[in-house]
Amino acid sequence: MSNDELGLIQRAQRGDAAACAALYDRHYDAVYRYCYYRVGDVALAQDVASEVFVRMVEKLDSFKPRGRPLLAWLYTIARNLIADSHRRQGRTTHLPLDEALTVGQESLTQDVERSLLADCLRIALRHLTEDQRQVILLKFMENHTNAQVARMLRKTEGSIKSLQHRALGSLRRALERERCYEA
Repeated sequence: MSNDELGLIQRAQRGDAAACAALYDRHYDAVYRYCYYRVGDVALAQDVASEVFVRMVEKLDSFKPRGRPLLAWLYTIARNLIADSHRRQGRTTHLPLDEALTVGQESLTQDVERSLLADCLRIALRHLTEDQRQVILLKFMENHTNAQVARMLRKTEGSIKSLQHRALGSLRRALERERCYEA
């Protein structure tokens, strides 16, 4: 954790609204992307990401860095909120066609193909263990290094590499079962 972030956290813990806003600005996009890749629904991902920051403000006074970045704590909150949501609503997610497609220079066919591939990936991610899913999302969706992921998940870099290797194999097999990928 950088000294800058630690300073923001300490100021926010003392009730500085500007520090809370800075933490929100710094981490919202990453939390939103994490949520979106887990739930596959824009509105639900926005709701969960917003709730993550409500919880952050409510619980920030009890946060102790212990060498982990704040973002790792925010991902944990997001993961727990998503699990609660799945328990309440079941695992079915529906992405309306008009939300999945965008108007632009690309053709409708490319938009549909991209949307179908994203749906396949979300379905395939469900076949991974929670640790494997975390590693894939943090490494490939958030572009964190092995060292950063290891710190966030409180694991060694070697275990992250091993999880990544097993996760990619499982993901490939799941994509083949979903007929999204052919070897």
